[in-house]
Amino acid sequence: MSYELQALIGTLELLTVAAAEVPAARVVPLAQGLALIPVTSAVLASLQGDDAVAKAGGGTGFGWHSDGFELRLAAWSKAGPIACVEAEYSGGSGTQRAAVWEDGRVALGPLTGGGNEWGPEGSPISRALRWLGADVTAGRVDEFDAVGLAAHRSTGDWAEA
Repeated sequence: MSYELQALIGTLELLTVAAAEVPAARVVPLAQGLALIPVTSAVLASLQGDDAVAKAGGGTGFGWHSDGFELRLAAWSKAGPIACVEAEYSGGSGTQRAAVWEDGRVALGPLTGGGNEWGPEGSPISRALRWLGADVTAGRVDEFDAVGLAAHRSTGDWAEA
């Protein structure tokens, strides 16, 4: 079974304000006061303009967004931390990447990891979620599970949620 996600994660309040600037953005509530904006091709195009494919990464290793995208994240992060996350798994193997912007700069990461064996600090996405205030609740494996990121298997599914 596969899993793929490209999303922005922050507090519901922060992402509601951010989404108001991006017509294609849809805010989906998560547990623990967090929410995500699935970064669909329409959202990405709105954030990057016509150079969505031509420019890569802005230094954080996310190959799907431009320097302009990162400038927008930096601006939003002045109101509170915001994470950019991606995951891609198929057949039990894959990778995760996460970075958190806060106070106008990258404050955590970029973090990259593969497989399902994480060190004591946890997966890149769980570490970013912890930075945003998430914690492991009773009966949950990690922060990823605790906020509900396993509820849907793809960015498209999140966008339709």
